[in-house]
Amino acid sequence: MAETASDGGGSGDARDVLGESPEADSGTSPPVFDDPLGTPTTGPILAAVGSPGGSGTPPETWKEHWKEHTQDLQLVANNDWVAMYFDKDVDRQGTEWMLPFMTEVWKYTVAHYGQFTDGQRDGRLYAIFHQGKYSGGHPSTYLEQSHDYRNVSDIGPGPWQQVAYDIASHEVSHIVEYATRGIFGTPTATLWRDSKFAEIFQYDLYMGIGKTAEAAKLWRRFLAIKDSYPRADSYWFRDWFYPIWRDHGGAELMPRYFQLIAENYPKRGLEYARSLNFGEFVHFMSGAAKTNLKAQATFAFDWPEEREVEFKKAQAEFPNVKY
Repeated sequence: MAETASDGGGSGDARDVLGESPEADSGTSPPVFDDPLGTPTTGPILAAVGSPGGSGTPPETWKEHWKEHTQDLQLVANNDWVAMYFDKDVDRQGTEWMLPFMTEVWKYTVAHYGQFTDGQRDGRLYAIFHQGKYSGGHPSTYLEQSHDYRNVSDIGPGPWQQVAYDIASHEVSHIVEYATRGIFGTPTATLWRDSKFAEIFQYDLYMGIGKTAEAAKLWRRFLAIKDSYPRADSYWFRDWFYPIWRDHGGAELMPRYFQLIAENYPKRGLEYARSLNFGEFVHFMSGAAKTNLKAQATFAFDWPEEREVEFKKAQAEFPNVKY
C-alpha cells in the first residue's frame, strides 16, 4: 500500500524454499510444502459476472490531486473493466501486456469479492502508471473522495517495458481490503499490516487466472518472508495463509472471511467501529475456513493466555460465525 512498496513484497529472507519443508521455531512439526501449485479445494464463491457494475465514462485526461501527485494523466487504453492512464513520461512501447493483465485481475477480483460500486459510481479499475517518479504505489476506492470515487491502483516508477505483474496487482489487494462488501476500512489492518493479505491475494489470483509459473515464483518468495509480528519470526504465508488456503477453501477462503466480517462485525455507518483483536481474527478466519484454526494459530504465532480469552469471547460475541 505504501509508496515505498516497490514490488508488492514484504520484508524478510530471500532463500529459495521450493520443495523444502521449512523448519519452524516450534515444538510441533511444520506443514509440508510439496506442491506450490496445489489446486484449491473448492471453486469460487461467486459466479462470474458480466461487468464491474456502476456507470460512468473514463475521462480522456485526469489531473492528479492527491498525496504528492500532481501529474496530468492521459487515458491510453480502456475497456468495460479497466481504464488505464499514463503520465507524460511513460514510454508506451512494450506496455501492451498491461491492459490484458489488469483486465484479468479485475475480472477475477469482482467475480470472487463482489462488485466495487454502489451501483452508480464506476466499478472499473482505474490503473495509473508513472515513469521516473514515485517509488511504489497506493490504492483508493470508490468510497473515497480523494481519488474522485474511483477504484484506483496508482504505481510508479517504471519503466514498464518489462512485465511487472507483482506491483501492478499488489495495490488491487488493498482495494479489496478497504472496500469489500461496500464497507469502508479494514479492521484487520492492525494485525496483518501492509502486505500480509496481499500475499495470499496475489498467489490465489495468479492461480485463478492461470499464471501458474508466476504463482510458483511468489510461493517461493512468500514462504521465506519472516516478520516480527505478532511474535518474532512469524511466517504469515508459510505457516498461516498458505496451509489454510490449500486445505480449507482455496479461492473461497478470503472472500468468505471478508463476507463474515461485513455481516457480523460492528459498524458505525459504512465503516467498521473498531479493529479486530487476534482472538477475533482467528475466530473469523475459522469461520471462513469452516474449521477451528486455533491449533494452526498456535503453531504459527503462539497462543498466549490473553489470546485464549479473546478467542472465547469472540465465539460468544459472534455466534453466527460457525465452524
